[in-house]
Amino acid sequence: MDADLEAEFSDFVAARSHALFRTALALTGHRQQAEDLLQTVLVKCARHWPRIRSGAPEAYLRTALYRQQTSWWRSLRRHREVSTGEPPETAVGADATAGVDLRLALRDALTRLAPKHRAVLVLRYFEDRPDEEIAEILGCTESTVRSQAARALARLRQLAPELHVEAKEDAPR
Repeated sequence: MDADLEAEFSDFVAARSHALFRTALALTGHRQQAEDLLQTVLVKCARHWPRIRSGAPEAYLRTALYRQQTSWWRSLRRHREVSTGEPPETAVGADATAGVDLRLALRDALTRLAPKHRAVLVLRYFEDRPDEEIAEILGCTESTVRSQAARALARLRQLAPELHVEAKEDAPR
């Protein structure tokens, strides 16, 4: 967008943003969501300003607000936060860095595994694939997949014993 069109768009936004914000607030019911809605629509419309400005830009933006809000209502990705009277319980004495340390130890141990062992563990535990599918992907038998998984887990226990200890502590009694 050239400087003249950009200045024209900025002037339009400065003049009409209060009215558009009231519309967004009426659609959402919450100030922060209204700000997000208006900002999203303004960013999208800025790209198309040369085409929009020739017609009725405010009507266009209001329609865009309605459609964007409808899209957000329909979207499964947007979940509203649930307010509660009390904050959720946290584990007593839980160290926030302990989980990070365990993930780093696991990542380091996985990088030190043989490629086939790593592939078997990723396919089995990360992608949750059955042994027959893993065997087909890797071009081996199901019994090979099971033995490779057992060897890989044993090697992981050697490379990162802190992971095995943690698993024992979390196990139900």
